[in-house]
Amino acid sequence: MKFLKNVIKTMKDTTWLNAKETRRDTTTVIISSLLFIGFFAVVDWVIQSALSLLV
Repeated sequence: MKFLKNVIKTMKDTTWLNAKETRRDTTTVIISSLLFIGFFAVVDWVIQSALSLLV
């Protein structure tokens, strides 16, 4: 019983993001992911090109 009371209390004390904050954070994650994808694609291409010159 104590556990459930603590869960309810914690849920009431939790601060949830509003729609604007959620949209901002989601956009940040998507843009960061695309930048990382681009970076690793370029690094992969450079490594493949360097290895093909060696072989």
